Amino acid sequence: MAIQAVSHIGLCVADLPRAERFYVEGLGFAREAALHVAGEPSSQLLDLSDVDLHAVYLLRDGVRIELLHYVAPETLEPEAPRPMNARGLTHLSLRVDDLEQELDRLSALGARVLPTSRIAPHPGTGAVFVLDPDGTRIELVQAPGDPRQPPGVAADAH
Repeated sequence: MAIQAVSHIGLCVADLPRAERFYVEGLGFAREAALHVAGEPSSQLLDLSDVDLHAVYLLRDGVRIELLHYVAPETLEPEAPRPMNARGLTHLSLRVDDLEQELDRLSALGARVLPTSRIAPHPGTGAVFVLDPDGTRIELVQAPGDPRQPPGVAADAH
């Protein structure tokens, strides 16, 4: 038996419509499907009592994220921003062609810029972290070259 595919990455959110708007209008994801589960067996799977969960699957560039909103039990407040050296998922990274334009656009949709994270090593390049409306770190990278390649890695290094 083998793993067949990566299915999705889940992000817990406090306000599902607000989060969906941010990821669709701000980051260019497309709504793929919605899901509502309550009670068993979901409570057992998620290790939470009396689950009432609404979720939306969003897709972009072959990456699927699941926005999860818990009606019950209520969503817990995160430490924001979550430290980058905390174990587990640290951030979502996106390549952009105009960092300043994207910062303005995402700020209008509820993103909070982390100004101390901002770097601009060369003209026309740069990176900065923003927090989505729920505190998830999103890295925006402006760099030359193929946006499908990892930042800082030459195309022939694979």
